[in-house]
Parts: sequence; structure tokens; C-alpha cells
Amino acid sequence: MTDSILLVHDDPSILRAIGARFEETGHEVIRELSVEAGTATLARTRPDAVLLALSLGEQAGAIATLGAADTPVVLFADRPEPAAATRGLEAGAFQVVDTGADIQVLLMAASRVAAMTRTRRVVTALLGASANRDGLDSLGTTAPMRQLALQMGLLAQSDRTTLLLSGEPGVGKAWVARTIHDLGARSQKPFFEVRCTGMNSSALEALLFGQERGVFVDATERRRGLIEIADGGTVLIREIGDFPAEIQPKLLRVLETRAFRRVGGTDDISVDTRIMVTTRRSLSQDVEAERFREDLFYRLSVMPVAIPPVRDRSQEDRIGLITLLHDRLKARVPDGPPALAIDAHERFLAYSWPGNVREIKNVLERAMLLGKGQPTINVEHLPGEFRARSGLGDRRHTPMTLDALEHQHIDRTLRYHGGNRTRAAKELGISRATLINKIKLYNITD
Repeated sequence: MTDSILLVHDDPSILRAIGARFEETGHEVIRELSVEAGTATLARTRPDAVLLALSLGEQAGAIATLGAADTPVVLFADRPEPAAATRGLEAGAFQVVDTGADIQVLLMAASRVAAMTRTRRVVTALLGASANRDGLDSLGTTAPMRQLALQMGLLAQSDRTTLLLSGEPGVGKAWVARTIHDLGARSQKPFFEVRCTGMNSSALEALLFGQERGVFVDATERRRGLIEIADGGTVLIREIGDFPAEIQPKLLRVLETRAFRRVGGTDDISVDTRIMVTTRRSLSQDVEAERFREDLFYRLSVMPVAIPPVRDRSQEDRIGLITLLHDRLKARVPDGPPALAIDAHERFLAYSWPGNVREIKNVLERAMLLGKGQPTINVEHLPGEFRARSGLGDRRHTPMTLDALEHQHIDRTLRYHGGNRTRAAKELGISRATLINKIKLYNITD
């Protein structure tokens, strides 16, 4: 992917020389002669990196202004004075580069900053995305889910990398795949899903690779397969462990050479289609049992991504997931309860959710339909296995939203620890920074 660089220097000759060097290496360069002009350009464009002359960086507010769009600023100069370099770093510059020693150092710094900027933007968009395509809504804020978000951001940028998504049924593997597609360069190209389970080998082969006229009795015309139709886009093959052994070599060839032949065809067809696959079981065990090709397994495992089941996620992440799924369902059931009662909330958090995100969504939708016109989802709106939990039976309760419950619990925990935010955050299972944000959100006096 081409890096876009905003280059700011008040010497036109230096601007031309350095800009030309960057363009020789494939960068897109925007040149400006002043901080003011650079700031105006920054408002119109979204460069991946800002390179600013150290002398201009000495101007009051220059570094903060040019870095305001969340784009790191790299300062450069021919043998910069240590004191000036220190002031630049203290003002917020990412790095100070001595261009008198070797211009290549500036090139490397710009590329590193550009990669950081793109990844940050993708992850920010991902964590803030409101669209939900397959039940997985909240990635969460704890370390494991943020790591998943980071992986997805990197994979969205590496749009030729084959992707293997593993996890239990219902965790949102298809949603993760579609989100990676939507955040990457292929977002405007087709995205197709194919389920292997239950399809015979011939039908699956024709669906993926297409067929020539006359190859079957009912093949009255040539048909293109999904891999060919999706050229430039993505094909998601769901439950790859069920992929028939007899056509596994054909899929392997597509991954290795980006070429294939239609069923009954003799001509190679080249495509630029990204392949993603999902699995609910261990493919390595299938390889050991000789049910799956070892070479195909390793080719698919370039970047494996494991999606954790709901029961293994933190309470904070589960609360966010339940809340956001409920919010999404409000549009579908507008007269359903706008909040969960405290007893219902207890049942949700205590349940193990063997069906994962899909099961949460189904239980919530059912409860909203049964509770139409009422202020909260109550225990009686939940399935029998929730109502039957011992010790949590039909005691009376005060309806309370999730926000109110969280507010109350944080307040009590802080008071118990005498206002010590570090100990309170540890007990709550969240970071200290997250706790501080919630204290501000709920206006808690600790």
C-alpha cells in the first residue's frame, strides 16, 4: 500500500530534493512551505505521516497542530542541535532524524510511522463500529479482545493474507471475516460465503470453481464459480474441516498460484481473490487422522485467529456485549423493554452461554418480544433454564438498567477500598484507565 507523506519545509530546494527521494521509493508526497499551509492541507487530507523541518517545529504549537489529526510528526534537520531535538520531542514529536547522516533513516522513520497510523485508524474504526452482521457486536476493552481487534486491523491491511478463523459455533467467525473485508482495500468488491457442511463434492466444486458447458447432463451453459466472480474480493469458506478430500488439492492450488480450472475446463484462470476459512474443530487433529491434507492445513494457517467463547470473556466484556446486542435489537422490536432488570441481568452474567453470541442474541430477542410494553426485561421473560436457577428465584427486585447497576457497583467498590482506584480496578477486573473513564461518565465522587 502506498504511504502518503505530508512534507513541510521552508526551503523549496530541500523540499524538492527530499520529496523526489520519497517519490522514487513509491511514496505519495504532499509538499508545503509553512506550518500554516501544512495545517490547512492536513485538514483536507489524511496523510499517513507528517515530516516537519526541525526549524519550523520550533514555532509555538506547530507540532501539536500538525499532530492533532492523530498523525505522528517526525522532525528532521541536517545535523540537528541536541537542545532543539529535545525540545521537539518534549513538544510531542515522534522522532527527530538527522538527514545529514543518511536520508534513508528518514525514509525508514516515515514508513514506520505510516504503518502505525494506518493500523491505529483501522483498529479505532473497528472498536467504534456500530454495524453488526452476525451477532458479534462488542469486541470489548480487556487485553484478549483488544488483541483480537489489533489482529483484525492488521489483517484488514494485509489483504492478500489467507485467514483461518477458529472458534466454537456462534462466536462470530463470519462477522469477524466480514469486518476484516469491510475495513480493507477489498471492501468495494464482492464478499461471498460458502458452507461446506452438507454439500456433496461435485456441487461444492462447481459452486466454487465453476463449470464448462456439457460437463454434466444438466450443464447447458458455462458457469463461473464464486472464486472467479469474487475476483478482487473475498470468499469465506465456512467449516473448512468438512471440505471434501477430493477437491482439497484444487483449493491448495488457488492459494499457492491464484489460478484454477473450471470443472471440465482445460484453461487456467487467474484471479486475485482472498480466501478466508472458518473451523469449529481442531484441523491439526484432522490432519493426524488423515482427514485433511497437511500441506493445505499449513497453507491456511499463515495467520490463524482464535475467537474466544463468551464464557471465557471478562465480565466487563460480557456486559458490553449484552448491552450492545440489546441496543441493536431495539430497532427490530421498538416496543420491547428498553432495559434489563437486575434479576435478569444476574441470570445473563451467571449463564455459561454454550451457544455463545448467537444464543445471547436469540434469548434477548425472545425476551423483548415477550416483554413488549414493559419497562424492563424480567426473569419471567427468560427461558426456563434461566428462571430455574436456585437461589435466584422469584425474589422481588427493583428494575434497574445496566448503566445504573454498573454505576452502583463501581461506587460501592470504590467506597470499600477507600477511594483507591488501583485496588478497585483490580477487583472489578478492568484497567485503572477504564475505571477513571467510568468515574467521569457516572460522575462518581470517590
